[in-house]
Amino acid sequence: MTPTTIGRPATSHCRWTICALLFFATTINYVDRQVLSLLAKTLETSIGWNDIEYSNITTAFVAAYAIGLLGTGRLLDKFGTRIGFSVAVTVWSFAAMAHAAATTAFTFGIARAFLGLGEAANFPACNKTIAEWFPKKERALAFGIFNSGANVGATAAILMVPFLYRRFGWQSCFISTGALGFIWLAFWALIYRKPADHASVSHTELALIQSDPPDRTENVSWRRLLPHRATWAYSLGKFMTDGVWWFYLFWLPKYLQETFGLTLNAIVIPVLVAYNVSSVGSIAGGWLSSSLIERGWSVNAARKTAMLICVLCVLPVFYAPFSKSMWLVVGLVSLAMAAHQGWSANLFTIASDMFPRSAVGSVTGIGATMGAVGGLLLQKAAGYIVTWTHSYFLLFMICGSAYVIALAIVQLLSPKLAPAELDGVITLP
Repeated sequence: MTPTTIGRPATSHCRWTICALLFFATTINYVDRQVLSLLAKTLETSIGWNDIEYSNITTAFVAAYAIGLLGTGRLLDKFGTRIGFSVAVTVWSFAAMAHAAATTAFTFGIARAFLGLGEAANFPACNKTIAEWFPKKERALAFGIFNSGANVGATAAILMVPFLYRRFGWQSCFISTGALGFIWLAFWALIYRKPADHASVSHTELALIQSDPPDRTENVSWRRLLPHRATWAYSLGKFMTDGVWWFYLFWLPKYLQETFGLTLNAIVIPVLVAYNVSSVGSIAGGWLSSSLIERGWSVNAARKTAMLICVLCVLPVFYAPFSKSMWLVVGLVSLAMAAHQGWSANLFTIASDMFPRSAVGSVTGIGATMGAVGGLLLQKAAGYIVTWTHSYFLLFMICGSAYVIALAIVQLLSPKLAPAELDGVITLP
């Protein structure tokens, strides 16, 4: 059935329903990702592992995540998000539940690796879907909304895990949260179609979605993408900053417990505050650059102004390791996490600003792979730094400085966020 023969409603806002699906997928992704970090101190005692072994477990996740990203973007571009995303959520949901059967640090590492392999598809799939369903002027806001699911997922995990642990034991935490992915799959299969094939999309909404000038539709090989400075502007930005976010996710609960002597129940409120504040940053960062574009700013000026503001908001985290006040540390980390999410919403968007829709999945996959490599290095370093120095000082210094360097790299490699030229032809307007 062609788009012109589909009986369409008079008005619709179906693109926001799709955005909501992406939001919930990201929420579940982070629920499954976050359970282990909340139980880390508890399992350190009951299973028996040290900081270096814990860093090996988190490194297994990040390494598999990086491997998954090597092929995820290409597979999404080839088979589409409807099929590709369904397979990925199935894999990561089974892997999340498999943690309940782990009995050693090694077997936790295996379960964690499969979780990372499946979860690798989430952001490339969401990025590609946003590029298909939203005009350029709305993309940063849409990115900010779905990306805020990361914070909501982390928050949901904080609320669920202590309760499930007290009532049913630690295994129930992994089984219950892993099952959420299968519920999402039912809605995805029922609702998702491409805009032109979706009967619930009105002619007006379809015209808005397709309002940007058309770009190429054929797949673009990595061989053609890797030489471009635009690819590396995005990818090195991810390399420098993604690991910082994972440090906060995997180590913040443990840091608060060790530094301030908190129990699993006592960290609920402080960590809830940090993750909820960061949700605001994700939406605000996306809204800011979209708002500036609506006011007539260039895409380049709008994105980089928003990113610069986020960089400035990260800098106060330098003081965190010197503070003796738990709530001051929580406040500084909350601001830094919010700034990261605002930064991330705009960094994701510049991939679709510079590349055609047919290449967005691949470019996002390349960048996310680089981000995972950066995360892998920081995760591995964290275990040794904490073990050897008995301090988180160096880690907070890395977290505070990473964004300054990343923005400088983006500006150096892509001073105007110009459309990429593939085979000498400009592929975006």
